[in-house]
Amino acid sequence: MPATRRAAEARGRGGDELLSIGAVLAFLRDDFPEVTISKIRFLEAEGLVDPQRTPSGYRKFSAGDVERLAYVLRMQRDHYLPLRVIREHLDAIERGEAPPALPAPETRPGPLEEADRELGAAAGAVAGVRLGRAELLAAAEAEEAELREWESYGLVTAGTDGGYDGEALQIARLVAELGRYGLEPRHLRAMKAAAEREVALVDQVVAPLRRHRNPQTRAHAETTARELATLSVRLHAAMVQAGLRARPN
Repeated sequence: MPATRRAAEARGRGGDELLSIGAVLAFLRDDFPEVTISKIRFLEAEGLVDPQRTPSGYRKFSAGDVERLAYVLRMQRDHYLPLRVIREHLDAIERGEAPPALPAPETRPGPLEEADRELGAAAGAVAGVRLGRAELLAAAEAEEAELREWESYGLVTAGTDGGYDGEALQIARLVAELGRYGLEPRHLRAMKAAAEREVALVDQVVAPLRRHRNPQTRAHAETTARELATLSVRLHAAMVQAGLRARPN
């Protein structure tokens, strides 16, 4: 039975009955197996749901809150909508208006466009970002045990100050997304090894430029490194796409 229907029935039976976050998780898990308590807390922090609080600080969710959470999760899973757009949909529904039209499946980005988007997001996230451990977990919608495992495989690394930069956050989010498809950190060791080989190749090209006496040449080395990284990721995406298309149906 869909989570929204179960929530509606619970509302009909219990009137103003409120649910703990654990009960909400149980409601949602059948339809959204990847959902976690951290995910629910993250959606609350982003203003997508506003549960009541007991005097001792425990969250209490109404059936309407459960319906909102199910809507958010469905829009993310089925239509890849960002939270900002989902919030606009919910605001329209609360005003009694029809939500904006959903994007057609063919408008979703392909692997190359997605690779460019991820690179752009990572580049934009790096400058000035410094996250503590709890902040990284909330932003990546991950559990502490997951982060410890990622770190044990060298996928995510804290800085010398114990904090995490924008690149670490981007990696954590991607690793978490892959995990929802059943790919565990041990499966990603090959990707990490491939990335390290690509770093070595880029370094072969830019190392002489970085050692140059001319400051402009040294600055050009960083630009060249970024361009090579972009080309490398796009080549990888294109090769994976070509390999999948070549496989028999």
